[in-house]
Amino acid sequence: MTLREIGERIRSSQIFQSIFRHGRPDTSRNRVLVIISNVFLHIHPTFVRRHGLRFAYTFGLGGLSFFAFLALTVTGVVLMFYYRPFPEVAYRDMKDLAFAVPYGRVLRNAHRWAAHAMVLVVILHMARVFYTGSYRPPREFNWVVGVGLLFMTLLLSFTGYLLPWDQLAFWAITVGTNMARSTPFIGHEGPFASLVGARIDNDVRFMLLGGVEVGQAALIRFYVLHCVVLPLAAILLLTVHFWRVRKDGGISGPIDPLPPSA
Repeated sequence: MTLREIGERIRSSQIFQSIFRHGRPDTSRNRVLVIISNVFLHIHPTFVRRHGLRFAYTFGLGGLSFFAFLALTVTGVVLMFYYRPFPEVAYRDMKDLAFAVPYGRVLRNAHRWAAHAMVLVVILHMARVFYTGSYRPPREFNWVVGVGLLFMTLLLSFTGYLLPWDQLAFWAITVGTNMARSTPFIGHEGPFASLVGARIDNDVRFMLLGGVEVGQAALIRFYVLHCVVLPLAAILLLTVHFWRVRKDGGISGPIDPLPPSA
């Protein structure tokens, strides 16, 4: 039996047809129904514009951003098996990953470099969207969602910085959270802090650290933010982002040429 015959027999089976109800016959209408009725495929538009197939138009930056997020998710979940968010053992766990856990250094470096790559690629993706005019109506809402994803990316990178619990992480987070206390209204040293009653023990810095200095409370908060809260928020925004790309007609067209001068 040839591979073609095996494939035909699989596609003709009741199991296959119960999962992919519109797999046959191969018509334009049926291809659209396949996309619409599949939970994994329906986020894609049923039709793709010709310019969207050109690699040089998007450089695949959106897909690369999502790939980096998937790499971070997979490596991050594995790292959670070897890391404990307590000041007494956090740094020791990092050292064990580097010297005791098989391929631990590769795992941690893969997570780290994927994080750097995601920040860079997301910024490039935003620049591409801007310079090709892809934020124009009807895609202005999806641009706002993309800005939210950019903030999620930066916050994920920032919250992960403290977890190694070394001198670099400790003082970087100290400097970063000290900047937060100068935030208008919600920082106790920022403008208009007195109007809302912001103090050192109730402002945004206190909320981030769980206290007035970097310690046990800060480490567990950054760990929960980095591993649970921010990834779930990013997944929600990614879902909306992909769905709106489909609903807004797929990848946007090139910038309209300038009207002729009078």
